[in-house]
Amino acid sequence: MQTNRETEYVEFKKSLSQLPRALESIVSMINKHGKAIIYFGINDDGEAIGLDIGNKTQKDISHEIAERIKPTIIPHIYEETIGDKTIIRIEAFGTNVPYSVDGNYYIRSGNENRKIDQETMKLLIFKNSNDNMVEIESLNQDLSFNQLWNMYVLHDYTLDKNTFARNTGLLTKSGNYNLLADILSDNNNCSIKVVRFGGTDKSEMIFRNEYGYKCMLLSMQNALDFVQSFNETRVDLSSTVRKETKLFVESCLKEAWINACLHTRWDRMIPPAIFIYTDRIEIISTGGLPVDFSEEEFYQGISHPANRQLQKIMGQLGFVEQTGHGVPEIIKYYGRDAFNITPNNITVTLKFPFMLTRGALDYSSLSATHIMVLTSINNKPSITISELSKVTKLGTSRITDILKDLKEMGKIVRHGANKNGYWEVK
Repeated sequence: MQTNRETEYVEFKKSLSQLPRALESIVSMINKHGKAIIYFGINDDGEAIGLDIGNKTQKDISHEIAERIKPTIIPHIYEETIGDKTIIRIEAFGTNVPYSVDGNYYIRSGNENRKIDQETMKLLIFKNSNDNMVEIESLNQDLSFNQLWNMYVLHDYTLDKNTFARNTGLLTKSGNYNLLADILSDNNNCSIKVVRFGGTDKSEMIFRNEYGYKCMLLSMQNALDFVQSFNETRVDLSSTVRKETKLFVESCLKEAWINACLHTRWDRMIPPAIFIYTDRIEIISTGGLPVDFSEEEFYQGISHPANRQLQKIMGQLGFVEQTGHGVPEIIKYYGRDAFNITPNNITVTLKFPFMLTRGALDYSSLSATHIMVLTSINNKPSITISELSKVTKLGTSRITDILKDLKEMGKIVRHGANKNGYWEVK
């Protein structure tokens, strides 16, 4: 006969000889979920196989739990019958986390008990019970949120200036602006970097663009728009069927970048970054995986936000969807090897199917804004001034001045009329 399946707080044990491992499971489950249920006499498939139970069995189990798990918990132990099989069910609850067994601390991750030290456990419990960005007070309390306000207005939200900061989670319990407010304010010290290298390593840096000192969500979008301008198309005319190959899959770049901005450890004040090489793009975020989150859960796309309130805001403004398809989408096109996960960072690498040709361009003596315009033209020779303005976030008059500079410098030549012509990059 079958019973319930195993979960993160339900586990099956075939015999009482597995009690030591069961105690580890009890601790790891309570540390994560506040409760644990262990069945003895049921195999891994959920089939009741029964136990030989003596007069002192329950007492012995209770004694082991009391002696070895600290702080002390009081379990509920039951004998039950499934068909003609007798089993034991243990239920345990606790709120005085973290708990340990024989001095060792564990946390549940999928169906595993992950051993960690006491200090890490305390930090984990604090993180799980509080959103760090919400609880940490900003060093700057002179903040404004006009940009964030306007983004909500554009999404047809009805707002009240008296409650806006509280309703969006920008205040600590004491009523001061928090770290979330800091990075979403109109003027902050957060700067996202996009760095372009001239080869496959960091020995030659061509330029470094910084997007920051305004609402992080705007900086995030600006960086994404710029990097997307690099997406060259290679056309293969060797066969009768025209074949176009993009430098990278734009949906994967978007998912990787927005996830990096969402899940990075902003409390460390190290913003995510994008590195562009001739053979790949790297998207880097700080923090690694949560201690109680396995790589397999990560690859399956299970949501485990490090910054819950930031995720809520990004969801309300249309930046993220809680469908968990981002990581599987990247794996579909680039495989699991696209992810390099360490305790301190997650790096997503999107390898190019051909080399980025802009490595041959001469960027010497050019400003960052001139480089943005030049690289956008090189990617799409037919690009219009309005399209350049959208990609670079520069005004059309400024774009016109930069085009004039580039022509005078001999970097570009215009062929044809404004409507049907194109640019040639020298």
